[in-house]
Amino acid sequence: MSDHKVLIIGSGPAGDTAALYAARAGLKPHVFAGFGAGGPPGGQLMLTTEIENFPGFPGGGIAGPELMGRMRQQAQDFGAEFEDVDVTKVDFSERPFKVWVGDTLYTGEAVIIATGARSRLLGLEGEEKLISRGLHTCATCDGAFYRNKSMIVIGGGDTAMEEATFLTRFGDVNLVHRREEFRASNTMLDRARKSEKISWTLNEQPTEYLLRENGTVCGIKSKNTKTGEETEIKADGVFLAIGHIPNTDLFKGQLKMHDNGYLVTGGPAGGPTEHPNTYTSVEGVFASGDVQDHTYRQAITAAGSGCMAAIDAERWLAAQE
Repeated sequence: MSDHKVLIIGSGPAGDTAALYAARAGLKPHVFAGFGAGGPPGGQLMLTTEIENFPGFPGGGIAGPELMGRMRQQAQDFGAEFEDVDVTKVDFSERPFKVWVGDTLYTGEAVIIATGARSRLLGLEGEEKLISRGLHTCATCDGAFYRNKSMIVIGGGDTAMEEATFLTRFGDVNLVHRREEFRASNTMLDRARKSEKISWTLNEQPTEYLLRENGTVCGIKSKNTKTGEETEIKADGVFLAIGHIPNTDLFKGQLKMHDNGYLVTGGPAGGPTEHPNTYTSVEGVFASGDVQDHTYRQAITAAGSGCMAAIDAERWLAAQE
């Protein structure tokens, strides 16, 4: 059994920033850098080629893996310990909290959760390898790459309408949906329909990605859900907007969640109620990043909430002494 002051589950911008702040506070955090859902240590940014909207990197931005490598190294420089493993079980019923990696037990006086969320994909062959190679899951992150170009947005909910509307500031958008009906609210749907830069391709189910010679995405093949006819829809880039899945299965029955599976934070479990905080429903357990944020989902907001979680944990631990 391994005892620690602070255990951090997950890495990425939230986990690495929490590790940095906790390490500088002398808490010697132990980070389980595995994604918690079979993804890479470092989170979704490890699959992103260029990041132009993370502050501090003018002149073309920085590659996702390089940014995460720098953040991790900075935390390690102050004494944070990293293990590239997935947590398999937790017990938050009493302190010290228990965390398992297989049969190995770790205990911590406080826990920071930063397991993030993953984008829903269509499940087409080779899809994950095409992310950031003409295939994207975040208009705010990658829309600027398609200035004066054509884009496809796939989806029929509020997210799809919001992404499509946002992308019109850069180029023309073809919104592809498998039905004629939409899950989107009337407000969001009406806003998208008012845009002259959005065209609509309905009753089409994507079946395959079209690729250029260099292996980047240049459109989709689809099958009409009414006629069965197959067609090709070409564009400079494709954006998936079919939702996100928080990586919270590990915490079911342990922590309070919203109906959509995201962790509830800011509650009264030992934390202040007069301002936003990262306290979960269990006192001493904190959550940061996309695992509790279903609104912004940006690297910089995840990093900011990782800072908040470390400060909340530090102050809470000090109050227990």
